[in-house]
Amino acid sequence: MLQTPNTKYHAFPPVKLVDRNWPNRIIEKPPIWMSTDLRDGNQSLFEPMNAEKKMRMFKTLCAIGFKEIEVAFPSASETEFGFVRGLIEGGHIPDDVSIEVLTQAREHLIRRTFESLKGAKKAIVHVYNATCKSFRDNVFGMSKAEVVAMAVDAVKLIRAEAEAMPDTEITLEYSPELFTATELDFALEVCDAVTAAWGATPQRKVILNLPTTVEIATPNIYADQIEWMHRHLARRDSVIISLHPHNDRGTAVAAAELGLMAGADRVEGCLFGNGERTGNVDLVTVALNMYTQGVNPSLDFSDINAVARTFEHCTQLPIHPRHPYVGDLVFTAFSGSHQDAIKKGFTAQEAVESWSVPYLPIDPADLGRSYDSVIRVNSQSGKGGIAYLMETEHSIVMPRRLQVEFSGVVQQHTDAHGGEVTASDIWRLFSTTYLESTAPVRYREHHLYEHGSAQCIRLTVDIDGTPHILTGEGNGPINAAVHALQSAGIAIQVRSYEERSMVPIGEDGNAQACAFMEVAGKDSGERYGVGIDGNIVTASLKALISGINRVGFKQIAEEGQQAA
Repeated sequence: MLQTPNTKYHAFPPVKLVDRNWPNRIIEKPPIWMSTDLRDGNQSLFEPMNAEKKMRMFKTLCAIGFKEIEVAFPSASETEFGFVRGLIEGGHIPDDVSIEVLTQAREHLIRRTFESLKGAKKAIVHVYNATCKSFRDNVFGMSKAEVVAMAVDAVKLIRAEAEAMPDTEITLEYSPELFTATELDFALEVCDAVTAAWGATPQRKVILNLPTTVEIATPNIYADQIEWMHRHLARRDSVIISLHPHNDRGTAVAAAELGLMAGADRVEGCLFGNGERTGNVDLVTVALNMYTQGVNPSLDFSDINAVARTFEHCTQLPIHPRHPYVGDLVFTAFSGSHQDAIKKGFTAQEAVESWSVPYLPIDPADLGRSYDSVIRVNSQSGKGGIAYLMETEHSIVMPRRLQVEFSGVVQQHTDAHGGEVTASDIWRLFSTTYLESTAPVRYREHHLYEHGSAQCIRLTVDIDGTPHILTGEGNGPINAAVHALQSAGIAIQVRSYEERSMVPIGEDGNAQACAFMEVAGKDSGERYGVGIDGNIVTASLKALISGINRVGFKQIAEEGQQAA
């Protein structure tokens, strides 16, 4: 039991800012966004991303619309250094995107950092050193003057290295690490010394990143600190104030929003808030919060599911089903009264009106989400009961999104027939919906072979009753099958894939594989396909074709022909 009164901790002292302006302001435009998914987010993972996953994440961030992306700490390892070189030498960086690299304020690390940037068109060099009293006294044993000198010497070296690299546009970013725990007058002294050493001008601005390296106070305190710095910086017109909120107190989003109201220009964070300890600020939430208030965040989350699946693949972190905006269940109402209000809201909603549907702060369609799970799902017990019976009676453990989708099928059945739904009824519905559909595309057989490093397939299917032998190659059987089907005008995207054994360990050796594949056409809704077979590749191909039949082959074929 917590002791009362508590003398171990104390409240953070307020900032002496009696005429603060931020409480009366609103956010009227998006900030400069900087993603640190590949650096701060990556270093917090159980298993850091490999080069393939980092490249996939980088391209996703570019597609979303990030113009500044922190890609690595190149002096930390050959892997980090090599990734930066691969981006530059491979021509992967769009002309309007600045890569950012992090370095400590140490000479050999700064020089190594600049080696990684050779040939880049433009880059942000982000240097930092700790400034707060506990680090000065207990970690480094440095005086205030020594801390300032360390920052200034680092900046002078970066300036010299930048001048020696005239073909690369170098922007300086400086962070007084643990800013929120640093005396404000000293934080100001260090930052002013940095901007002077860099020779900051309105045409050559410095990014001053003022992080909540550890969140130690309420968000209003952070806003006061930002507004105080905003007012007192010596070269404010030559400075971009950047926020880097961490989430130790669970209030990083609020801190970012209040910091923007207090005068900041830029926000650093990760897509879904991963990062050291409790994470960095969740950029998707901050951006979509703005969107719900009529502010275009200048980031594209119109296919939020695709972004989420990429994130989960690259980070191996699950997104909580109740995560704001993107969680699989955030637009799902289990309460009967909530469902009733939502249905009535949809009925009353006019296309020309402002969005006003009960319990839904944002239109799911704006994020590429369907309305099916909103208005078709059963109650919590109904959905949970379906999943329980499928697992206990048939050893099929459905992915969460398939549970939501299939519960809609069961709901349609109960709406039409009423009465009790038994385990055999549920299996019949599942089999009819996912396993027995053989039209318009029917799987017959396949053969795998190799061509160099590529995996190739010869796939025999019936399309509208006519046999077709299709060939394709890819980085695996599924990818090769997708390419083979494209040759018949079936342009399909695989959004997610899972496979599980249907027989519990220990019963016998005749386990069957059950494959689950979430697919979509270019402009089609997402649907699951399911395949069951003793061979996992065959089960996967059956799942792929099941998904094609469920999404709608004719629509997919038309889209494929248009793309061709």
